[in-house]
Parts: sequence; structure tokens; C-alpha cells
Amino acid sequence: MASTLPDPHPDARPTAADGMAAASPAPGRTGGIESHGIDPIPDADRRGRPRELFSVWAAANVNYLSLVVGGALVLMGLSLWQALAVIVVGNLFWALTGLLAVPGPAAGAPSEVVTRALYGVRGNRVNNAVTGWTISVCYFALNLAAAATAAFSLVDRAGLPVNAATKAAVVVLIAAVTLAISVYGHAAIVRLYVPITLVLTAVFAVLGVAVLRHTDFGQVPERPLTGSALWAALLAGVALIASGPLSYTTSADFSRYLPRTTPAKAVAGWTALGGFVPGIVVCGLGACAATAVDMNDPESSLQRLLPGWFRPVFLLALVLGTIALNALTAYSAGLALQAVGLRVRRSLSVLADGAVSVSLTLYALLVSDFLDTVGNVLQLTVVLLGPSTAVYATDILLRRNRYDGPALADETPDGPFWYTGGVNRAGALALGAGVTAAALCVDTVYTGPVAAALGDVDLALPAGLVVASGVYALLTRGTFTTA
Repeated sequence: MASTLPDPHPDARPTAADGMAAASPAPGRTGGIESHGIDPIPDADRRGRPRELFSVWAAANVNYLSLVVGGALVLMGLSLWQALAVIVVGNLFWALTGLLAVPGPAAGAPSEVVTRALYGVRGNRVNNAVTGWTISVCYFALNLAAAATAAFSLVDRAGLPVNAATKAAVVVLIAAVTLAISVYGHAAIVRLYVPITLVLTAVFAVLGVAVLRHTDFGQVPERPLTGSALWAALLAGVALIASGPLSYTTSADFSRYLPRTTPAKAVAGWTALGGFVPGIVVCGLGACAATAVDMNDPESSLQRLLPGWFRPVFLLALVLGTIALNALTAYSAGLALQAVGLRVRRSLSVLADGAVSVSLTLYALLVSDFLDTVGNVLQLTVVLLGPSTAVYATDILLRRNRYDGPALADETPDGPFWYTGGVNRAGALALGAGVTAAALCVDTVYTGPVAAALGDVDLALPAGLVVASGVYALLTRGTFTTA
């Protein structure tokens, strides 16, 4: 392992200057498909204001899956107020998503490239293949399945048969719209997500009124959980909610076009707020609805609370929100595929991601149980995503966000991020230690030995975060320059 981690050029550091005035239109970002992939964004192509990040993340998080997850907390045996407390705590992890967006303007590079500083050029290819591409494709498939479930109801209301062929056609159609946004890229996302946020806010405001009118605010389970069973449910619920923000280790992908001088606090704040606010509201509505209807079948149950004229509007909003979410996921998955080493245009890598995700979605809808699939995947990914987020966040803090885009783009053995054999052992060992600790403490698809000894209490999330961050800080102690 290299004895000293590279200190980028001074001009790569963010300053406290305002830097929010829009630059001239970037040639790679207007009038067509985005031309940039994982290459650094030149200063001449930078523009925008950090507040734009709010609508990007808000539109993506007013979605059906958040309703499902919020309702699932009550189904797990929590009271309404316990579920709401879990929702607040779990959504606090958006602060980490905000922190991970900070290197975007500093380096002009996506997260998939910034993490070369953590793992080395070759080590980062493995990281992107697993944490970046595989996880993104799984989330794309889960969200696509959620959108398709709502769309099936629209098909049924139109009097068409809802059979396997129709379901497949609906899935492909939704995926095609989603991938079109992802292919056009960053400019299309920033431009479209403001009106999408406004539309979804209006629809969910109507939904909120209908749900709150039927909410039993004094709801408690017939057999309230106590002792270790209660702690197990609370911690599992926090992990379930936190899996959402933790899945966005790629938040720098959407901040990298901002001017280099954009204040880091503004980038972190608008990103975190854009996820936190809708996360609280939509998950909270799901939990409230679970006190009035059976959230084992959320799509049809929620419709019973709504006036007849509003039901198709609600279903369309569910589809629209999930498209917004998946467009971000597909965009980042395409960058991850490039960062793995696949030398294709970003637009082609996005389409490849979509093809795999559609296949997984059809399996989830036509073969497996959807709710079980959602719960298992979201909780199990925390084993990997928690430590991955912790290592990345720790590097940002220790390095003081000093990232040099051109240096990060250098993949040669002479480059500053080659380390030893292309691998930064500090990052690899820290991630491995964090994942091991989380795996020993998890209680979802399987029960780890630590969880079993604690009466099935799942400590995978805190264990993975603390161990990964601590090991990385220890192994890199004294290697970061302080200039």
C-alpha cells in the first residue's frame, strides 16, 4: 500500500465562494443525448445551482415502493407511533447521501470514478461491479416491478386482459420510458424533475388527506412486541428504511456538473433534504394507511380510501414516481458499467442495464412473491451498502474533499491511484471487515451468529458502518496530507 495518499491540485478544492451563477450552456448537456460518461466534466461545461438537486431527489423519492415499505413496518408488528419513529431515524441516513454528493463538483467526476481513491483502479472495478452495477440493477428491477403493479390496475380498468403477455408488455413499456430519460442524461433529468416533483406533490397531497382521514392514530398491535422481539423489529425497520438512502452511494453522479466553487454544504444539504422530506412523508403515509387497510395488497387497498375519479390519477402518479426513481438508478448503473472497464458509450451501457433489469422484474412479478422479494433484498443489501457508504464517507472527511478529476481518470500503473497492483489495500480491507461484521449480525434471509446470540436482534447496519469506518481510518492514519 502506498505510504501517502495523493494530494490533488489546490484548484480542485471547493471554496466558500458563491459560485451559483449559471454558466453558459454545456455542449454535452443540451439539445440531445449527454455526451459525457465517466470522464471528468470540464469547467466550461459546468453550470447550475445546488438547489436543483432538491427536485432531482424529491421526484425520485415520491414513489410506490416508499408507501409499501412504510406499510410494511406496521405489518412487522410495530405500532403506528413506533413505525413513524423508525421512519424518521431511517431517513436520517439521507445525511450520508448528501455527504457522498460533495465530491461531484470538486472532481467533476461521478462517484464510480471518485471511489478509485478508496479502492485503487483495479479494486474499484470490483467495487463498481458489485456495489455499483449489481445493486443498482436489483433496485431497478424492484422499482420497475412496483410501477408495473400499479400499471396492471390501469390496464384492468381499461377492460384489457391482465395476463402474462400483457404484464410483459407493460414492464417493457415502462422500462423504455425510464431508459429514454437515462439515455438523454443529466440535462434531461434536471429539466424534467421539477415539473415531476410538482405533479407528484399535488397527487400525494390528495392521497395524504384521504389517508389521514381514515388513520387510527391510537393503533397498537393485538399482541404488542416487547423485549428483544421489539428491538429486533425496530432495528430491522430502521435497516429497511435506511436501505433507500444507503443505496445512493452514487449521489455525486448528479452534482458533478455544478461549478467547482459550489459550496459543499449546499450540495450536501439540498441532496439530503430532497430525499429526507419525501421519505418521511411517503413512508409515513404508508404506515398511516396500514392502520386502516391491508397493506399486504397496498395498491388495491389504498384505492378504497380514494374517490373514484382520483384512482387512475393515483395509479399514474405511482408509475411516474417510479420512472423518476429508476431513471436515476439506470443512469448510475450505466456509469458503473463503464467504470468496470466496459468501453462502450454511456447510452449503450444504460440500455444493457435495462435489459437485465427487465428480466429480473419479470421473474419477480411472474414467479416469486413481490413483497417477500422487496423485504429480503432491501434488508440484505444493507450488509454491503452500509460498509460501502461508511468507507466512502470516511475518505471524504479525512481527505477534506480534495479530489482531482484528471488524476482520478488516470488508469495507468503510473497514475496516483494505482496504489499496489491497482488496489488500495486500506479500502479493500475496510470494506471486507465491515461486510464481515454486518454479515455476522444480520437477521433476514439468514440469521448470523451474533444475531442468533442476541435473540434475532439485527445489528448489521450499525456494525457494518462502525467497523468499516474505523478500520479505514486506522489503516489510513497519517497518510492524508493536511495542506
